[in-house]
Amino acid sequence: MSNQSAEVVFDALGEPVRRRILELLHDGPAAVGELARRLPVGRPAVSKHLRVLSNAGLVEHSSVGTRNLYVLAPGGIGVAQQWLATTWDTALAAYAAEVSRAVRGGLPAAGDGEATS
Repeated sequence: MSNQSAEVVFDALGEPVRRRILELLHDGPAAVGELARRLPVGRPAVSKHLRVLSNAGLVEHSSVGTRNLYVLAPGGIGVAQQWLATTWDTALAAYAAEVSRAVRGGLPAAGDGEATS
């Protein structure tokens, strides 16, 4: 999905049943009924969760006869991974800059063991 955003992916992943569906699909393609048997919700709810996951670019489906089989979308989680990496890299760079500034200024770095009362 070319216009996939990290926000949509994280929103989709915010629901525990959807995360469990992704875990189940890790084992390979599955139909709605197969997933529903392994989840604490019924087929209609599983279908709705799959629609959300599909709209987020996390799963794909194909029709085989009268069955819709769902699979993990290749690279579907990539946008979330990229967001996390960028966010983490930015936070680490800011921390490193602050430590460097503190060391250059002769200030004790956080965690040097000096207690404040």
